[in-house]
Amino acid sequence: MKAIWNDTVIAESTDTVVIEGNHYFPHESIKKEFYKPSETHSVCPWKGKAHYYTLDVNGKQNADAAWFYPEVSELAKGIKNRVAFWKGVDVVAS
Repeated sequence: MKAIWNDTVIAESTDTVVIEGNHYFPHESIKKEFYKPSETHSVCPWKGKAHYYTLDVNGKQNADAAWFYPEVSELAKGIKNRVAFWKGVDVVAS
C-alpha cells in the first residue's frame, strides 16, 4: 500500500493492518522528512490515546493528517506505533 498526499508518496508498505477501514502503516515505512509532530491528541475508548503528525510536503501543510497510538489497549495491540491517515491522504494499492 502507498499513502500519497500532495502528489508525493509519504508512506509505503506491504505490511499494513486495517482497522475500521484505515490502513495502519509500520512506523518505519513512513518517509519521516514529511512528518512534523503535533500537539493534538484524541482518545478512542478501545484503542487508547492517539498522537498526530502534520504533513509538510512541497511547501504545503496538512495539519493532523496522520495519527498513531504509542500505547494501546490489549484489543488494539496490532496497531501499536503504526500510522494511519485521513484529511485528503490517498491510500492506494502499490
